[in-house]
Amino acid sequence: MLHRQMDWLIAVGASVLFSNAALAQTFPSAPIRIVTSAIGGGVDIVARIIAEDLAPRLGQPVVVDNRGGSASIPAQIVAKAPPDGHTLLFYGSPVWLLPLLQKTPYDPIRDFAPITLAASSPNILVVHPVLPVKSIKDLIALAKAHPGKLNYSAGVAGSSAHLAAELFKSMARVDIVRITYKGSAPALTAVVSGEAQLNFAVASGVPGHVKAGRLKALAVTSLQPSPLAPGLPTIAEQGLPGYEAILDLGVYAPAATPPAVIEFINREIARTLATASVKEKLFKIGFDAVGSPSARLIAGVKADTTKWSTLIREMSIRAE
Repeated sequence: MLHRQMDWLIAVGASVLFSNAALAQTFPSAPIRIVTSAIGGGVDIVARIIAEDLAPRLGQPVVVDNRGGSASIPAQIVAKAPPDGHTLLFYGSPVWLLPLLQKTPYDPIRDFAPITLAASSPNILVVHPVLPVKSIKDLIALAKAHPGKLNYSAGVAGSSAHLAAELFKSMARVDIVRITYKGSAPALTAVVSGEAQLNFAVASGVPGHVKAGRLKALAVTSLQPSPLAPGLPTIAEQGLPGYEAILDLGVYAPAATPPAVIEFINREIARTLATASVKEKLFKIGFDAVGSPSARLIAGVKADTTKWSTLIREMSIRAE
């Protein structure tokens, strides 16, 4: 009896392995749809760079499907899509942090199969040139001398700029007021115009303004100095040890997508991100190409969830 059960288990296992291998050989059998954020932002541009190189590798069109508004919109679409690998989600931390701020119709762990950490980028803390500070220590001293008088601009609750600023406030123990804008671009423009004083900007939007004297860059939010911000010190080394706030962009499939398909997509995206031309294009818009194993992406999601949930509770951050 025991031998029969063992034979049955071996047969089932072999059948599953064979079907997975066969599926990987026939995949993709239709165009790939990458669902992401609104058109024109950094996340959208990264998705398009990847899609352009990925399409000839897969032998199928790779279409970027832009969805504006909340991160829950693209997440819902992919969570409910057939789990065959033809519909993918490309998004940053708002997908897994939004459930910490409000009730969402998806679970970031249960409803998705992680594929790869595709790219990452630090934020850069910039100030309006008239603000009398030259370093993070100067900024902290000024904020403590005038509690509630300084302000920072940010997009929606849970965005990288918003959480980076709130982490700074928490660790520096300063009172800086948030001014909300509809996105990262208008939030940065507000500092350029003098409407706001600080912004934790995406790396790609800063160099031109700094060179023209419209903004003053104080620090980068990565734990170590970043080649994306050459010569700029970190916040951590200027008086806030351990400070780190990074925008990670991941690729996900619907839960229950066959492992062989996940592995195939992971491999092909990693090859795309390893090409010199793709690396260069991403670097020019302020992103480092990564292309990680799926385990690294889910480990990062879990670590980020723990880190930011603590901050969200401490700072009483709510959805808007």
